[in-house]
Amino acid sequence: MKMLGNIVWFLFGGFELALMWFFVGIIMFISIIGIPWGKACFVLGNLAFWPFGRQAVSRNDGSIGSGTLGIVGNIIWFVFGGLWLTLGHALAGVFLCITIVGIPFGLQHFKLAGLSFAPIGKTIVPIQ
Repeated sequence: MKMLGNIVWFLFGGFELALMWFFVGIIMFISIIGIPWGKACFVLGNLAFWPFGRQAVSRNDGSIGSGTLGIVGNIIWFVFGGLWLTLGHALAGVFLCITIVGIPFGLQHFKLAGLSFAPIGKTIVPIQ
């Protein structure tokens, strides 16, 4: 069932959504300062390709994005675009949840909305 959901998601917008995240990530990597946010964009793009059966978890490995600098990075992310990205995914989730068929896809947008709020210090893992 996860594979079917991922295929439908991919064909009806997931591919374009992931490409947009990757494009923004590349733009962020052009400036040295934007590298942490570019990495966060690639994490979001990775999840946007195939969201069913995967989840985002916090990295507690002592890397630079998982400590105090990660919190500061998430605050900067939120101020300069995270709020609008979160609202966009949440609004798409609400519209998709209006129909019964769209509920699973709306829930995936809610997952992306939560991750768009504060993505630094997160990684994508399969759901066990």
